[in-house]
Amino acid sequence: MGRLRVINLKIKGGEASEKQLGPTISQLGLDVKKVIEEINKKTERYKGMEVKVKIIVDEETKEYEIEIKPPTTTELLLKAVGASKPSGDPMHQKIGDLPFEKIVEIAILKKPDLLAKSLKAAVKTILGSARSIGITVDGKDPKQVTREVEEGLYDAILAKYEEEWKKA
Repeated sequence: MGRLRVINLKIKGGEASEKQLGPTISQLGLDVKKVIEEINKKTERYKGMEVKVKIIVDEETKEYEIEIKPPTTTELLLKAVGASKPSGDPMHQKIGDLPFEKIVEIAILKKPDLLAKSLKAAVKTILGSARSIGITVDGKDPKQVTREVEEGLYDAILAKYEEEWKKA
């Protein structure tokens, strides 16, 4: 392994461009089009959101690795409900309501950052975040939804997403 060079970037998901990143990537001696294509493929699921991208390059072999840091759970939840900021008083002032399936989708997007071993555990983590910023789920307090998840009421929905969770 030669000398490693790390480049940290912030881009809009799926929208990296040659104009924006070309000079940086070409000075590393990499194929600009190929790297941008790869970044966009890895970040397209975060379209419209800011994503942190790390390019790790071996300066001798020109081999590289691209790491993506997804948006925060709060950012994903706020975007999902169309709010600009969390509730200052989440127990009394709600900023929006999400369907349970949206919580599952966010759990899948956040998989790289979560320590959860299962989709069910990840969903419970996202429900906790939703509650802390003033979001209800299917019109209910996320704490109640968490109990219902534990009781198995959402097992059929979770089963539909199990494959996607494994691939994430």
